[in-house]
Amino acid sequence: MEFLKDTLIFLMAAIVVVPICKRLGLSSVLGYLVAGLLIGPPGLALIADPTEEMHFAELGVVLLLFIIGLELQPRRLWVMRRAVFGLGTLQIVSSAIVIGGGLWLWGIRPETATIIGFALALSSTAFVLQLLAERRELNSQHGRAAFGTLLMQDIAVIPAVAVLNVLGGDIGGDHGPEGMNPLYIAAVVAGAIVLRFALRPILRFVADTGIQELFTAAALALVAGSALAMQAAGLSMGLGAFIAGMMVADSEYRHQLETDVNPFKGLLLGLFFIAVGMTVDIGLLFDQPLKILGLAVALMLVKTLVMLPLARWHGLAWQDALRTGLVLSQGGEFAFVLIGTALSAGMVPGTVAATTVLVVTLSMALTPFVVSLAERFLERDPEKRPFDNIEPEDTTGVVIAGFGRVGQIIARVLTTQHIRFTALDANAKQVDFVRKFGNKTYFGDASRLDVLHAAQVGKAQALIIAVGDLETSVKIVHVVKETFPDVKIFARALTRHHEIMLREAGVDFVIRETLLSSLAIAEALLRALGKTSEQASDAVTRFRAHDARTLEQQGAVYHDDEAFRRVTMTSAEELKTLFQADETAK
Repeated sequence: MEFLKDTLIFLMAAIVVVPICKRLGLSSVLGYLVAGLLIGPPGLALIADPTEEMHFAELGVVLLLFIIGLELQPRRLWVMRRAVFGLGTLQIVSSAIVIGGGLWLWGIRPETATIIGFALALSSTAFVLQLLAERRELNSQHGRAAFGTLLMQDIAVIPAVAVLNVLGGDIGGDHGPEGMNPLYIAAVVAGAIVLRFALRPILRFVADTGIQELFTAAALALVAGSALAMQAAGLSMGLGAFIAGMMVADSEYRHQLETDVNPFKGLLLGLFFIAVGMTVDIGLLFDQPLKILGLAVALMLVKTLVMLPLARWHGLAWQDALRTGLVLSQGGEFAFVLIGTALSAGMVPGTVAATTVLVVTLSMALTPFVVSLAERFLERDPEKRPFDNIEPEDTTGVVIAGFGRVGQIIARVLTTQHIRFTALDANAKQVDFVRKFGNKTYFGDASRLDVLHAAQVGKAQALIIAVGDLETSVKIVHVVKETFPDVKIFARALTRHHEIMLREAGVDFVIRETLLSSLAIAEALLRALGKTSEQASDAVTRFRAHDARTLEQQGAVYHDDEAFRRVTMTSAEELKTLFQADETAK
């Protein structure tokens, strides 16, 4: 009953605190840490001793390492080799040396300074990836550099945990009767090799039953078995889970395994962060606020300054290099794991461990604010760069506003027909990138009248609006219609509502960017399901005609929410009735 009560406290704390932190713009990891602070000894003391919960919660780290192993496909590593093994390795080594050396000069014992230096060199994978995703920067240059670095950090954690476990003896549990017996290790390695070839047939046998929960059980058994095997050999459980993930990274069951394990990983990892939060000595922050805050700021500054020249060497512009350094400037979740393991092994004093955990937590809390503040200054750079001068002889009969995916495809078609064009894009980086491939593109904001005049839109036969922002595209239409009413406008819409807005603004032709590809897939699917080519084509053609009529009806009542809803529901029923009537007629 005590376990059930503690579980309820953990779950309720997570359910209440984490959403509040998300609403405040903080990460879920930070939310779990705050929840731990509230229910643990530093707060309400609802759970007095977090030790047992910490041991159970470490399974979350084991499952995280399994997921990381699943992601490390050899092909993917080879493609990202420069970012992972080049930039990532240099970041870890350089940061660890600088931080560890600084701590040693500050009076910390060399072995302790080495451990803490390495732990603080690591950043938070979950935290950074979430931050980049929220800012839609995962595919940016600094986003890819940060991801490659994080991948190398995740790889580096595996041997680090194993080394600490070896140096710590039997810390964290029984490592088996033989400890580090070479025969045990040889047996585990041999078993892993055999399992590597037997794994696919086993998973196929389980999958063929069609029982979903059995496949989930097989996934958990794989993780638990590999983790226990490594523990029996005197190595890290996380290392076993990581190797198990890599063994199936190239199999056809990788995505299913990841899907089945992820919910358990998420919950247990959240429990781990809550348990860490319960161990945070918040009193230390109140006793020495300037010292703790100063250390957190120093950590972020050092990691940013170390990363800046490395990212420049990697080929990033200094703005992107700075962004990379800032998003990786905080301490990470694996610092908690490494420091906890070292503390249990007696390799790090309790006060130093408590200070380190607090500094990592505080650095994670500060990172979003620092990144947002820095971005305000970095975003000014394009404004300092004047828009390109467009010479009259460079202008043509077609102007393309927005030279991303859609704009470039249209430009390639025009090129095949020897039709010259003027391309405008408000993203200076995109313009510089596209120019490397010989495309004539100009840096300019097509929603500004002076830029449109410079591009001589008034003399153009057509204007293509392919910008990826809804409000900007509608603004361009209004400006052009007011100033150059005779110019034909062809536009790309992001959504159905966007298409209605563009039609209302007066474009001559507009199409949703996903419409044709979706209809093409639907037609191919119908043929695969047994329909003849004629039947599939007819069904798609009739659907598109009905969709066009519905769009006109919705556009007529676009500003009346209730009428718009009625038209949408009536249209859906009409479409269903239309196809039912066809089936009856047959």
